[in-house]
Amino acid sequence: MHAMSAARRRSRIARTTVALGAAGTMALAPIGPAAVPAFAQEAAAVALDPVTIRTGVNDGFTRVEFAGVVGSRSRVRREGQQVIVRIGSTAAPDVSRLRVNPPAGVEKVETRAARNATEIVMTLAEGSDFRTGIDDGAVWLNLYAPGKAPAPSETAATIAPGTVVPVSTESTADKTVLQFQWPSPVGAAVFRRGEAVWVVFDAAARLDMAGAEDTGPAGAPRWAVGPDYTVVRIPAAGSLSVSAQGDGSGWTVTIGGPPMASTGVALSRDDTGEASLVAQMAGATKAIWLTDPMVGDRFAAVTALAPGKGFGARKRTVDATLLPTAQGLAVETATDDLTIVPEGDLVTLSRPGGLTLSAPSVELAEAESPDGAPVKARYPALILSDWASTGQGTFQARYRELSDAASNEAIAASDDPRQPIEARLALTRFLVGSGLGYEAIGVVTALVNKSPGLQGEPELRGLRGAARASIGRLEEAAADFSAGSLAGDPSTRVWQGYLAANQGEWAEARQAFSAGAAVIDQFPPEWRARFGTAHAMAALETGDLVGARELLDYVFAQNAPAVDQLAARLVQAQLFEKDGRSDTALAIYKAVARTPMDGIATPAKLGVVKLELAKGTMKPDAAAAELESLKWRWRGDATELAVIRTLGGLYLSQGRYREALEALRGAGGRLSTMPGGAELQADLANAFRAMFLDGAADGLQPIQALGLFYDFRELTPVGADGDEMVRRLARRLIDVDLLDQAAELLKHQVENRLEGVAKAQVATDLATVYLMDRQPEPALQALWSSRSTLLPSALTAERRGLEARALMELGRTDHALEVLGNDQSPAARDVRAEILWKKSDWTAAAALYESRLGERFRDTASPLTADEESRLIRAGVGYSLARDSAALSRLSRNYMPFVERARSPASVRIALDGLDGMEGPAAAGDFAGLTANADTFTGWVNAMKTSLREKTAKAKTGGANAAAPAPARPQPAAAAAA
Repeated sequence: MHAMSAARRRSRIARTTVALGAAGTMALAPIGPAAVPAFAQEAAAVALDPVTIRTGVNDGFTRVEFAGVVGSRSRVRREGQQVIVRIGSTAAPDVSRLRVNPPAGVEKVETRAARNATEIVMTLAEGSDFRTGIDDGAVWLNLYAPGKAPAPSETAATIAPGTVVPVSTESTADKTVLQFQWPSPVGAAVFRRGEAVWVVFDAAARLDMAGAEDTGPAGAPRWAVGPDYTVVRIPAAGSLSVSAQGDGSGWTVTIGGPPMASTGVALSRDDTGEASLVAQMAGATKAIWLTDPMVGDRFAAVTALAPGKGFGARKRTVDATLLPTAQGLAVETATDDLTIVPEGDLVTLSRPGGLTLSAPSVELAEAESPDGAPVKARYPALILSDWASTGQGTFQARYRELSDAASNEAIAASDDPRQPIEARLALTRFLVGSGLGYEAIGVVTALVNKSPGLQGEPELRGLRGAARASIGRLEEAAADFSAGSLAGDPSTRVWQGYLAANQGEWAEARQAFSAGAAVIDQFPPEWRARFGTAHAMAALETGDLVGARELLDYVFAQNAPAVDQLAARLVQAQLFEKDGRSDTALAIYKAVARTPMDGIATPAKLGVVKLELAKGTMKPDAAAAELESLKWRWRGDATELAVIRTLGGLYLSQGRYREALEALRGAGGRLSTMPGGAELQADLANAFRAMFLDGAADGLQPIQALGLFYDFRELTPVGADGDEMVRRLARRLIDVDLLDQAAELLKHQVENRLEGVAKAQVATDLATVYLMDRQPEPALQALWSSRSTLLPSALTAERRGLEARALMELGRTDHALEVLGNDQSPAARDVRAEILWKKSDWTAAAALYESRLGERFRDTASPLTADEESRLIRAGVGYSLARDSAALSRLSRNYMPFVERARSPASVRIALDGLDGMEGPAAAGDFAGLTANADTFTGWVNAMKTSLREKTAKAKTGGANAAAPAPARPQPAAAAAA
């Protein structure tokens, strides 16, 4: 029996929750052929839902209407090809039919969450358009397929400079009628201010007052023109009524006669909970600030297009006063930072810190709290200890009593929006005081969905913020506590200090705690302990050890639960570390680590690992294993970040680079917004930089380094450092003849990241790699695509030699010699000798090879290098083939002492002996073998590898030839080596 009763109670609570949280419905009806759609009668049955979406279709367009207490306050804006409808409810309305079958001209319909609201996003097809407005208590949207949108109506923007507008009057003894005949429609505002009537238009023009001399009971009008407006001031006794009518492009203003009611402008609070006011006024055009010449104060007029609509009553707040108007809006203010923003059919009034408004609940009917129900606290974000009291009964009995009262109140509010909210707030207080944050948020959300204007209620925002903070939704809680309705509240400052401490903003946390210190003792013991622990941690992080010690003493004096006491012990252990008492800190960490609560035990075990590593009592391998287990034991907050940062640093110190990067990267995306997230990203970037820029990965095999780089290439920094990182890796690949991979890296740099001199430098290296891989055509493309007129002379000479070598490889020897010109640099002379050798110009080639040896023959103590030996063999063979015995004899005399210690003694001896009477094919074959042994290309490749290594070494030490800062093109870092 008891179980069945409980089930019925749960069912009743569930039904009530569903009823309170209903987001809206959708009604569909065809639109008749008339321009204004006729909706089905059944649509009225759902008009009382918070959001009612009605659609209709005719041959010209599709109309979508947003009705209901929430839907009728929707805001419409356009961003590119998207039409965005913002609805002041976090519960997404049902748009399934629009999503499955989008209106003509709409590609897709989506919903997305926004701050305290939901947005419906309609993506228009190319050429489609829309119109929007407010009518019959609903926001409407007309969607037009491509080519079917009506021509936009003319507005004040079409009024040509210097336009003259005739003004005429028709007057009697008790009234006067002024007619303004504009050439096209303009917005207007008409209102009384003191003993004068003001008429403001949203376009600049000259007024022809020749026909307005007789103004009856009113005084003579005076007018002025501004940059984008025209204003008329007409003296008129306060007893004379004012009305306005718009007809086409003309406006008629009547002063005197029987009074007429002004309607069409509705004022309400901002549904998003911001401390601002929103006026619904169809056709609002602009806000115009004016100065009254008689009083000298400043006020604003908000103009609107015809037909006429006015604000019927004076509305006064601390920051602004809205005057009664016959057309448009008029706002007086004593502040200098009031902003008035017309947007579509809505006009928003706000200030940077929010308007000072009374609580929304003052407009509701008064109600008495149920007997024994939690009473309202003195401050809106304060939790009282007795809120969780269950009286003489059980928790279930108290919960049932309060929830039944809240359900009955919600049902009554469905029929009368002015019904009180006290029973629902009492239930929320009980849930918050009992630590049931999720349940409390559900009650508040249902209340706000039913009455969006209550988001400005201070206590409601305070209770929801406290509930969100208690379950770890820190960002959502911060949004609640930043509401203008909570500005200046000391209890809110306490919560803001708690949130700041949990987000690692220590200085801000201390300031907030200090601002709310007077009310902390009014919170329950568990929250006093949590606030004190957070404040102590903030003091510790900002270097105030004395303050941290005093705050911990305060925490330990509270009768707080064990989990809160242990959290304070963790801070105490860190305090002992700062004091140099590491043994005491280690003892506390080990004691706390024995708790079965992982949220407390994990940071304690991390402290044990750090201290024992520092003392040398734990080996790195054992520490890494312990940290790996901790990484999976507790996830999703700053503790996990601390574990991962420690593990990454440990892996780096052991040379386990891949494990370090994987550990650091694994949490970077998930936890980047948490305290320590920025530091973790910095650790990751610094580790990658250390490996590929500072040489930490030089001990890896080049192919391993390449694999590591490609696996984590999104970490490549943008700019000169990233470019130098890639070039250094490429040079390591060249050393082991991984030329294709090196060329791929350098090519990406040239084509995507560099410009100017830096591009020419890297393109030169790229051309060298291509030539080393015997690919002359890509080498030429790399050189020619990076030409510049402002290159250093040394770089220009190097590029000239590479271009000539590439042309030679393609068989274009004459062109290659033209490129070299008169260049006598060593590199140019080497290439010229190669070209002459290919052209069989033996005498000239041999002379160049000998000249490159210089006076090397004088140093007989050291053997010839491989390059020198190759040049000597080619010089000897060349002189022999040219039959230049005198030159060959000189060469033989100078270099014969080097034969015995040569790498190829036989080849050198044959080259220096010459043909020696040998003739015929056999002799030619012998000399062909000699030139094969004297492979100058291999010598050039080795020389280029040495040159690239020297560039890297100089760049590391900041030498003269260090890579210049590269003007990288702006791009995401992930593209650095894509």
